[in-house]
Amino acid sequence: MKRQSVIFLVGGIAAMIVAMGIGRFAFTPILPLMMEHQLFSATGAGYLASSNYMGYLIGAITLTFFQVKNRNLLLMIGLFISVITTWGMGEFQTMQAWLVLRFLSGMASAVVFIIASSIALERVSPVQAGIFYSGVGLGISLTGLVVPLFILNGDWITVWKGLGLISIVLSIISWFLLRHRQSGTSDTSTSQSKAVYGARQSLIYLILAYGLEGLGYIVTGTYLVAFAKTVSDIPNITSLSWILVGIAAAPSCVVWSLLATKWGKNWTLTFSMLTQAIGIAIPVLIPSFTTVIIGAILFGVTFVGITTLTFSFAKDLYPQDNRKIIGLLTSFYGLGQVIGPLIAGPLISWYGNYTVVILGAAVTVLLGALILPLGISKSHSNFYRNQLYD
Repeated sequence: MKRQSVIFLVGGIAAMIVAMGIGRFAFTPILPLMMEHQLFSATGAGYLASSNYMGYLIGAITLTFFQVKNRNLLLMIGLFISVITTWGMGEFQTMQAWLVLRFLSGMASAVVFIIASSIALERVSPVQAGIFYSGVGLGISLTGLVVPLFILNGDWITVWKGLGLISIVLSIISWFLLRHRQSGTSDTSTSQSKAVYGARQSLIYLILAYGLEGLGYIVTGTYLVAFAKTVSDIPNITSLSWILVGIAAAPSCVVWSLLATKWGKNWTLTFSMLTQAIGIAIPVLIPSFTTVIIGAILFGVTFVGITTLTFSFAKDLYPQDNRKIIGLLTSFYGLGQVIGPLIAGPLISWYGNYTVVILGAAVTVLLGALILPLGISKSHSNFYRNQLYD
C-alpha cells in the first residue's frame, strides 16, 4: 500500500472514530449508566436517540441537495461540532440541553461520514474502503473499553468529558492528515453521471433495503447493551457486549468486500442482512449469556459491512455521483433511525422489556434482505462480480 494511502486511511479512521464511534455510538454503553441514575426513562432514552438521528437525517438531506464547494472546511466543522457536543453531554444536565446536543451531534456525524466517505470512494479500492470504515468498529471498541475505566474514577459525567478529550486528540490527527488530501473547490456530484443499465430501478430497491436496515439495526444498536444486562448478572456485561460489537465490526468490511468479489455485491449484501437478522433475534429467542455474545458478534460483523457493501454497490451504479448518492442512501437510513427509537421507547415502557422491539428489529432487517433479490437482477450481480480491483 502506498504511503499516501496509509496517511489518508489513518486520517479517515480517526474521523470515523470521532464522528461515528464516539459521536454517535458512545450513547449506547453510557445509556444504562444514565438510566441507573434515573436521569430519564426508556421513553426519554428513545427521544434522545431520535433527536440524534433526526440531526443525522437533516444533515444527510442537506448534503444531498445542496452543492458543497469546500469539503475540507465542512469536514473540519463537522469534527469540531462532534467534539463540542460529546463534551457538552457531561457539561449540561438537563433533558432540553441533551436533546439539542444529540441533534447537533447527529448533524455533525452525517457531515463527517458523507464527506469522508465520498472522498474515500473516489481514491481507494473497495478493500481499502473496508479498512476506512473499520474506524466505526474501532470507535465502538474504544468506547466499550474506556467507559468502565472512566467509571472507576468518576461517573457518567466523567465518561462524556473523557470521551470529549479523546475526540479532541483524534480530530487534530484527522485534520492534520486529511486537510491536504482533498480538493476544496470541486464537487464530483456536479459532473455528468454515467450510470449502468437499470441503475435507477436497482437504486430504488437498494434505498428501500438500506432504509429498513437503518430502522431495524438502530433499535438493536440503542438497546442491545441494556437488554444484555437483563439476561446476565456478569459484571460489565454491557461493556463486554459492546466491545465485542466493535471488535467484530472492525475487520468485517474487508471480509465482506472480499466475499463480494466471489458472490457479487447483491447476494453478499443480502446474506449479510440475513445474518444480522439472525444475530438480532437469537438472544431474545434463546436468552443466555452465550447467545448475547453470539448476537453481539453477529451484529458487529454485519452492520458496518452492510454500509460498505451498499455504498460500493451504489458507486458502481452511479460512478460520478458519490456525494449525492451517499447522501440519498444515508437520508433514508437516517429516516429509519428516527422512526425506530420513537416506536421502540414507548413499546419498552408499555411491555416492561425489550423482547417485542428487538424481535421487531430482526423482522425489519429480514424484510430488507428479502427486498434486494426482488429488485436487483442477477445480471447486475454478475456484472459487479470481480470488480474489486477495477
